[in-house]
Amino acid sequence: MPLTIYHNPKCGTSRNVLARLRKAGHEPRIIEYLKTPPGRAELERLANRAGLRPRDIVRWKEPLADELKLDAKKTPDAKLLGAMAAHPILIERPIVVKDGTVRLCRPATLVEDLL
Repeated sequence: MPLTIYHNPKCGTSRNVLARLRKAGHEPRIIEYLKTPPGRAELERLANRAGLRPRDIVRWKEPLADELKLDAKKTPDAKLLGAMAAHPILIERPIVVKDGTVRLCRPATLVEDLL
C-alpha cells in the first residue's frame, strides 16, 4: 500500500514533506485536500489513527477559524469536524498515512518516523 499525503502545494511544510518522501524513494498518493476534501468521517478516522483529537488537526492560524468563532478549547469536536469538512482550508497539513499509521507532519521532520 503506497504512502498517502494530504497535501497543499502552496504550503512550504507540505512541499518539504513531499520532497522528503520522494528522496526516500517513495512516490506517494497525493490528495490535494483543498480540491478533494476528506469528509467528516475520514477526518475523524485520520485524527483517531494519529492519536489526536479533531482540534489537533485544525489550522488555528487560518483567519477563517476566527470568522467561524471556533475556539481551540471550547468548540466541540463534532463542530470542528463539520467545519473542516465544509472548509478544508481549516485542515492542518500535511497529514501522511503509511501502513495504517497516520502522522501530522508538522514540523516536517516528523515524517522521518514513517520512513
